[in-house]
Amino acid sequence: MSKVLMIEDDEELAEILSEYLQRFNIETINVPDPFLGLSELETHDFDLVILDLSLPGMDGLEVCEQIRKHSDVPIVISSARSDLTDKIVGLEKGADDYLPKPYDPRELVARIKSILRRIGRDGQRGEEEKKSGDLRMDADTKMIYFKNEPLHLTAAEYGILSYMLEHANEVVSREDLIYNVDAIHEESSLKSIDVIISRIRHKLSDNPKHPRYIRSVRGLGYRLTP
Repeated sequence: MSKVLMIEDDEELAEILSEYLQRFNIETINVPDPFLGLSELETHDFDLVILDLSLPGMDGLEVCEQIRKHSDVPIVISSARSDLTDKIVGLEKGADDYLPKPYDPRELVARIKSILRRIGRDGQRGEEEKKSGDLRMDADTKMIYFKNEPLHLTAAEYGILSYMLEHANEVVSREDLIYNVDAIHEESSLKSIDVIISRIRHKLSDNPKHPRYIRSVRGLGYRLTP
């Protein structure tokens, strides 16, 4: 699970975003005060910072500059200030991305995931091989083996199955798959996920009426029990 520090004085918004990000394995610590936020960064490790600009006591651009003096933690500026100058200055002071409010929370998730993948903090790197039951994933070659035989998967099938392997025995929703698998477009329908799952089941010789490996959880999604 990725750990994110959110420095945002709109506590209601911060709580809503925190609950939403939790669905995507992103744990968020919400801090409304910039000085407390800087203190948190000195005493705890975070994978990324979400930073508002209009903060009490210290402007967010100054907070960004202070962070960069001591840390290379990725920073996503999230602000209602839409002035192009603020965006340029924020990036010049070391921010990795600038997301103007209001925005769809899905876009925030996508940008966070993109940054963490790029720097290798998404929790999916550094594990060349992962084995669970009859399935084995070689992340280096991007191959998944079933009972020691390679599965011939499309990019979407590989993305879904590898994500489910990372979350084996957990319930994974269709929305989780849409927003966490790169090979699936964010505008994809929930039904399209069902179709891909059906193809994966076929390649695992899984009986669709009584599946052994990928089981449906009514109203929630799917669970991989390898």
